[in-house]
Amino acid sequence: AELLQSNFLNELPLDLFGIELSKVVEIIANAPARVGAFITTLLDISRNYALREENFYFGALRSYLELHNNFFPELEAKALEFAEAHNLPSERPFSEQVLKRLVEENLGYSVKEKGLEDYPELSTLRGVYIPKKKELLLSPYLTPIQRSFQYGKELAFSYLEMEQRAYTSSLLKTQNFEEVINHSRAIYFSVVLHMPLQMITADVKAFFQRSQWNSSAFLSIMHKYDATPEMFYHRLTNILPEQFGINKMFFLRFVHDAQKDHFEIDRELHLNHRHQPHGNGLDEHYCRRWVSLSLLKELQEQQKNGEQSVQLVNAQLSSYMATGDQYLVLTIARSSYPKPNRNVSVSIGMLLNKNLQKQINFLDDPAIERRMVHTTCERCFITDCQERAAEPVVVNRRKKLSKIEEKLNDLLA
Repeated sequence: AELLQSNFLNELPLDLFGIELSKVVEIIANAPARVGAFITTLLDISRNYALREENFYFGALRSYLELHNNFFPELEAKALEFAEAHNLPSERPFSEQVLKRLVEENLGYSVKEKGLEDYPELSTLRGVYIPKKKELLLSPYLTPIQRSFQYGKELAFSYLEMEQRAYTSSLLKTQNFEEVINHSRAIYFSVVLHMPLQMITADVKAFFQRSQWNSSAFLSIMHKYDATPEMFYHRLTNILPEQFGINKMFFLRFVHDAQKDHFEIDRELHLNHRHQPHGNGLDEHYCRRWVSLSLLKELQEQQKNGEQSVQLVNAQLSSYMATGDQYLVLTIARSSYPKPNRNVSVSIGMLLNKNLQKQINFLDDPAIERRMVHTTCERCFITDCQERAAEPVVVNRRKKLSKIEEKLNDLLA
């Protein structure tokens, strides 16, 4: 009764997944005790793991993106329509002033490019929009493409008529799911403006036709659009499933705290199914053999030696011991300036199958590193791993339980 009287069911984005609210109510009505027990169990689990509404909303968003292979024709069409209506240059990249002018003249914004300079508490944000004053305050540390990307998001909120929106560049605290999905749609729209579908598809296709892996050629695609690694990889997750049929893939973003030597996944996406490399909330140590982590360690060493590497890129054919699956993983690592002692890597992993072999010519290039990997050190049974960061406690516990079960079976027999 409390559940039905609360606003909880209305907050669920059931329509996005094709589920009727009436069906959910019917299930609850038919077996209230069992459903109540099930919901109580979920609530207990969420409390134990300190899960908040935001965790649910972001989880639902990931599921929604995965359901559509992270490709949305209506947003592609709207961004193209906008570009034609406002005579955006056909060449890329275009100057940040192009979108800034539209934000100021069409939306009536007052843009303060160093607007957050006097607010050190907001140093982690790239921008804040103040609706009462129609002011867009930006971080003074942004590059031109980062400012242009923020302008693209603001234009998206207006052009797509999205009233429910966050006023910060990244979502700190969400009010409802509509706000979360609109934020995602605005990001998508802005990325399309900067990296049009036909243009980026042609560039990636030409790169895949190379007979050898070439890190400089890979980065040159990103540099052609003056894009950030996040923008570039976001676009790859859009086009690879739709234009190349590569739909068994994952995206991961790692943040490396150099002082604590701690790695954390803060963004991930899995298409087709949940792949082996994924985040965990158990504070376990991710496999250091992953190119996503080894490249961050390499970047850290260069920084210790005083080298100012802007970004590193590498490819790896990763074989997962637990499943036997093999992935081509492409990773870019960069410093997370202006945040001190923090670096970031973004990775795309594509499952090695017949379609991937058909699409990518350089898969057999011996220059690509081949490594046997696992998920976390705690769950890995490789005994002679030089990169091990923690003892295989989960493996040892399972071995102990296995011996107990074996002895019990002998006694019962």
